[in-house]
Amino acid sequence: MYHIRIETAGQWVVHWPNGNTEILSAPLNECLPYLTKEIKTQSIEGGTIDQETLFEKDGQTLELAQYLTEETNRPFVCGMAKDFDTKAKQIPWNIEYYGYNPGKNEYSQESLLTVGNGFIGLRGTTPEMEISDNNYPALYLASLYNEVGSQVADKTIYNEDFVNAPNLQKMYLVVDGQRINIENNQVLYMKRQLNLKNGLLSSYYTLQLDDGKKIAIQTKKIANMENVHQYAVSYSFTPLNFSEEVTFISEADGDVYNYNVERYRSLSSRHLQVSKLQADKEMVSLLAKTNTSNITVSQQAKLRSFQHSLDDLVIEEQSDKVMQKVPLRVEKQNTYTFEKTVLVNQYRKEDKVADIDLQAVTLPTFNECLQASNKEWANLWEKAGIHITGDLMSQKLLNLHTYHLLVSASPKGNQGLDASVAARGLHGEAYRGHIFWDELFIFPFYILHFPEIIKPLLLYRYNRLEMAKKEAKEVGYQGAMFPWQSSLDGSEQSQDLHLNPISGTWKKDNSRLQRHISLAIAYNIWLYWHNTQDISFMKDYGLEMLLEIALFWESAAVYNPTTKRYDIDHVMGPDEFHESYPEAKESGLKNNAYTNMMVVWLFEEIARIKNEFSTTDFATIQKKTGVNDQLLEKMDEIKRQLSLEIDNKGVIAQFDGYFELKDLDWQHYKQEYGNIYRMDRILNAEGKSADDYKVAKQADSLMIFYNFSKEQVSTILKDLDYQVPADYVQKNLNYYLARTSHGSTLSRVVHAQLAAMVGDQDLSWQLYQEALYSDYRDIQGGTTAEGIHAGVMAATLYIPLTTFAGLDIRKDIISFEPNLPQSWSSIQFSITIRGIDFIIFVSHETISITPTQTTFVEINHENVELSANEQTTITY
Repeated sequence: MYHIRIETAGQWVVHWPNGNTEILSAPLNECLPYLTKEIKTQSIEGGTIDQETLFEKDGQTLELAQYLTEETNRPFVCGMAKDFDTKAKQIPWNIEYYGYNPGKNEYSQESLLTVGNGFIGLRGTTPEMEISDNNYPALYLASLYNEVGSQVADKTIYNEDFVNAPNLQKMYLVVDGQRINIENNQVLYMKRQLNLKNGLLSSYYTLQLDDGKKIAIQTKKIANMENVHQYAVSYSFTPLNFSEEVTFISEADGDVYNYNVERYRSLSSRHLQVSKLQADKEMVSLLAKTNTSNITVSQQAKLRSFQHSLDDLVIEEQSDKVMQKVPLRVEKQNTYTFEKTVLVNQYRKEDKVADIDLQAVTLPTFNECLQASNKEWANLWEKAGIHITGDLMSQKLLNLHTYHLLVSASPKGNQGLDASVAARGLHGEAYRGHIFWDELFIFPFYILHFPEIIKPLLLYRYNRLEMAKKEAKEVGYQGAMFPWQSSLDGSEQSQDLHLNPISGTWKKDNSRLQRHISLAIAYNIWLYWHNTQDISFMKDYGLEMLLEIALFWESAAVYNPTTKRYDIDHVMGPDEFHESYPEAKESGLKNNAYTNMMVVWLFEEIARIKNEFSTTDFATIQKKTGVNDQLLEKMDEIKRQLSLEIDNKGVIAQFDGYFELKDLDWQHYKQEYGNIYRMDRILNAEGKSADDYKVAKQADSLMIFYNFSKEQVSTILKDLDYQVPADYVQKNLNYYLARTSHGSTLSRVVHAQLAAMVGDQDLSWQLYQEALYSDYRDIQGGTTAEGIHAGVMAATLYIPLTTFAGLDIRKDIISFEPNLPQSWSSIQFSITIRGIDFIIFVSHETISITPTQTTFVEINHENVELSANEQTTITY
C-alpha cells in the first residue's frame, strides 16, 4: 500500500513510499505544514508512526497520528505496519482528546465525551473532578426541571432550569492527607477515548504530586443502554514510584448545583435538597428533592473491589453526602481497581417514593453492565448507522452525531418517559435544557430509524395541549399556542430578560413571539403519520393537536380590507434577530413569510387528512376541538389569501417592510470583530439594533425549502395567487445568504440543502462540511461547552439521506434522486417506512434497495417495483 512511516525516536525520520528517507531536523510545529502538504501532494493513503507523539498547538495538546488524520483525511496510526488495517478501522469509531485544557476547552470536550442512553446523560469528566471553572461533572435526567427565582437589577425573575443531579460517580485517592485530582496536581499525561460503538469512555492519566510522587490512573464509564436506569464507573490506579498507606474514597455527593453556563452563574443555581441518606458497607443510597417542582431523584450505588476486601471500609456521613473510605497499603507498580454501579430513578411529586432496602438492591458488575449495553448498542447501530466510503473524517463525524442522538433519546430510554429531546441533548445546560423548535430538525432522524420513539416524544406535546390552549387564551387567541421554550408543564419558559455577554447588560427578550414552534410540532405530527400510518395515534392524539394548532392560526389571521388579504401580526420568524420594527413601541412583526407559508401548508394538509378518516372519526375530533365545518371553510379561504411581500425578482420578503431596512456594512464588521455570528449582540453593544438592518441569524424565509420540495413551495405560492420567475429559489438563496451571519449552526444545513436544490454542489458541500464539523471544532467559540447542538447533529444525518442519496419521504411513495458528493464513493443506510425496513446503497452510478416487503418506490421519477427480501439495483 502507498503508506509512509514516521520514526520519532531521537530524530524525525520519514520513510516515503517511493523508498526515499528524509530526516526532519526542525521542530515538529515547523515541520507539520510541510508534512501535511507532501502527504496530500503525493496522494498517500495513510501511514504509521512508531509511537504516540504529543505536541502543543494553539494552546491544545495534540497527538501526531490523530492530527495528520484530521488534516489530510487519511488514516494514520501509532504502531507497526502489520497493525495498520486493524487500527485504521477504529479511527471512525473513536473520539480522543489529549492533555488537560481547563476552562471552555475542557467543558467542550466533556460535552462531546458524554455517555448516556436517552434517560440519563453523564458529562465526560473523570471521577475525581468537581464543579469548578475548569471542569464540570454533571448527571442529567430527561425532564428533570426546577424553577427558582433570581434577583436581576430591581426585579425577581424566575427560570425553570435543567437540574444537575447528585454526583455518585465520584471516586478519588487521598495520599499524605492530600486529595488527588486533575485540577490541583501536575498532569504529566492525559488521554480520554470515547468508543462510539458502545458508549464506553476510557481515561488514562498520570499525575505528579507536590512531593514528586507519581500515580497512573485509568477510569472507565458506561451508561447502560439496555437498562437505562444504570450506569457504572471503574477506577484503577498504580503508584509508580512509592509504597505507603493511602485512602480510597467513593462519594455519594448531594452538594451539587448548576454551573455549566457562564452567563447564568450570577443567577440562583441551587435546585436540590438531600432528603435521605443511607449506607450499609458497600451500599449507599441518596435521595434528593427539587425545591419547587418536588421531583425526587433516587440513587443507589454498590462499591466493589475484586482484589481488596472491603471489610475495613469506613462510612462517613455529612449533611448532604456519604463517603465510603477504604484504607490501603499500596505497593509501587501494583494496580488497584474499584468499581461501582449506580441505579437512578426519578419520581414526580404525585408518585409514591418507596423505602429503600439496601440489601435488596441488586446491581450488576461493571463488565455485566457493559456487556448488556454492548448488545443494545449493536442493535441501534444496525438500524441507524450511515456508512460512506471515500471520506474518513465525514464517516467519523456521522458516527459521532449518530451516537449523540442516541444518547439524547433511545428506544428504551424514552419508552413511557414524559420528555422530548432538548436542544442541547442530555449534555449541558444551555437554553436551560429546554425544548425548542429544534424538534423539527431532530425528529426525522428517529422517524426514519426508530419510529417507535416518536410517539412518546409527540405525547410530550399532547400532554401539554391544555397548557398550550391556556397560553393562547391568555393572549387573546383560540386553539393551542405551544411555547417557544418548553420544559416541565408546557408553560412558556422563555426569559423575560436576556443577558448580552458582549455589553454585559440585560434587555427584554421577545423570543416567545416565535409562534412558528406550533407549526414545527404540526409538521412533525404529519411527518410521523405520513411515514407510519399510525392511525390509533392520529385518532387519539395527533388529529386533535393539528386542529387545535390550526384553530390558533385561524384566530391569528386578520382580514385587511385594503389589501384584500389576511395578515398575521405580532410574530417573530426563525431569524430571531428581528423582534420588532425600527423605533416601534410594540414587539413583533407582520406577515413573516415562513410562518404564513407554513400556515397555508397546514390548512392544505388538514383538508387532505380529513379525507383519510371516516366521517364519524373526524367529526368526533371536530366536536372535541370546536373546529366545525364553518371554521374549516374559513381556513380554506385564509390559505388562498394570506399576505406575502414579493419583489419583481421573486425574492420573498422575510416580513412586511423588510426591504425598507438598512443594509449592513458586512466587511467592516468582519474586520472589526472577526466572529460576527451574533451580529445582534454586536449591534446592541454599539447602541444599535438588528431590527434596523437586513441581517439574519439563520435561514428564515428559506426555511420553507428545508421542509418542502420546490414543487410544494410553488404550490403554496400558487394557492396564494403569487407568480414568481422560474429561478426564484436561486435568487432567494443568493439574496439571503449575503445577509446571514449563521449565528445558529442550523443555518448551514438549511442553506446547504437549498444550494443543492439549485445545483450549486460546491456551495452545498462547503456549508454541509461546516455544519458537520461545527460541534467537533466548536466553531461558535465555546457554545459546545454548554452541550451539543442536537438539531444540527440530526440535520447533518438527514442531509446525506435526503440531499445526497436523494431520499424523499414526503411523497405518497418513497422516491430517490441521488446526488452523491464527489468526495463520497458510496453511501449505505437503513430506514423504516410504513412498517417496511429498507437497506439502501447508493454509488455514483447505481442505487440498490432491499425491502422486507414487496413495494414500489420512485427512482428519478420512474416507478420501480421491489420484491420482498431481494436486492434491486438500478443504474442511473
